This record gives sequence, C-alpha cells and structure tokens, in this order.
Amino acid sequence: MLGKLEQPEIEALLSRQVTGRLGCHAEGTTYVVPVNYVYKNGIIYAHSGPGKKIEMMRKNPKVCFEVDDIKNIFSWKSVIAWGTFEEITDIAEQEQTMQLLIHRVMPLVEHATDHPSHGITANEYDIGDKIDLIVYKIRIDKVTGRFEHH
Repeated sequence: MLGKLEQPEIEALLSRQVTGRLGCHAEGTTYVVPVNYVYKNGIIYAHSGPGKKIEMMRKNPKVCFEVDDIKNIFSWKSVIAWGTFEEITDIAEQEQTMQLLIHRVMPLVEHATDHPSHGITANEYDIGDKIDLIVYKIRIDKVTGRFEHH
C-alpha cells in the first residue's frame, strides 16, 4: 500500500534521522549531497566546511532536503522538504547549533576518537578558531511525506 505521511509522522521521521540529502541549484547546476543534521521546530541545522554546496546555497538559498527510512523496497518512508538556507553568523547561535549536532551525532560514533565529519570537535569552543566551519539552518517552507508498506 502506498500512502501519504501525516504531519506527526513527517516530524517523527525528520527528528529520528541523522543524515539527509541536501539538494541545491545554482547557475544551471544541480547538486545533491548527504549531510548530517538536527531537526528542531521546523528548522534543519547543519554545518559544513567551505565548498561547492555552500557556494551554491549562497548564490541560491532555495534548497530541497530529503530523508528516508528504508527497510526494503516494499517498506519505506520518505520526506521531502523545501526551504531556505540561512548562514548562522551569530557566535552564540553557532555554538548552540554545534552543541545540538554534537549531542545528536556523537552517540552514533563507534570509537571515542572518531570524528564523524569535518568540523565536529570534542570542544565546541574550537569552532571559528581552529576549524574553518560554516554553520547554517534551513527554514522549511513546505514538506511532504510518502510511505509504502506491504
């Protein structure tokens, strides 16, 4: 059976997942890349080093974001969200966002010395100092969800 996810199921899936795919488009090029994220109150929070996705989102802040939970080809849930990229430049908000990301991602790390991605440090006070890091949020404007279950 195919169906639409209701808003509580959409919120649950966005909150439960830790990796999503970010789609951006600028100057005739579309780019989709996986990112670690935290979802809270209609906003996706993430971070990145400088690079292609940041350059593209600065040129065109309208983005698409997708998460899914796939058990098999006949049992899955998927959410697609459209929103607007905003770079977080306030130091206090950057630190709060990195705290959210660290607390969400670090429990999933297998070895204490592992760093799951660039820019995640044991000490959030290293940000801006020792790490070239861009912290950002995506304000969701529209969201849809689908599922299949047999």
